[in-house]
Amino acid sequence: QVQLVESGGGLVQTGGSLRLSCAATGSFVNINAMGWYRQAPGSQRELVAFINSASDTNYADSVKGRFTISRDNAKNTATLQMNSLKPEDTAVYYCAAVNRESGGWDYWGQGTQVTVSS
Repeated sequence: QVQLVESGGGLVQTGGSLRLSCAATGSFVNINAMGWYRQAPGSQRELVAFINSASDTNYADSVKGRFTISRDNAKNTATLQMNSLKPEDTAVYYCAAVNRESGGWDYWGQGTQVTVSS
């Protein structure tokens, strides 16, 4: 099994920055891609960014150029650096990982709140 624990959320003003971290414990060899989802009140959960085992990255159009995802396989961590934050980035952010066997986003963290004030 894999457990994911996020940290780093909080309150920031428009234009500010936050750094989210995700620490994975357990059977890390079962993980392929890692990513960050977010869910705002009344909205569906959306994929913000992901990075695969080869460190290829992909971003939602809404965050391109502002967010950067990275991972450290030696430390079993993934990080989302968020710059130039906007009020519409306000959401609960979830770290997630793809199960290498199923190919699905099977592993989830508990979520961390990010609030951007205008």
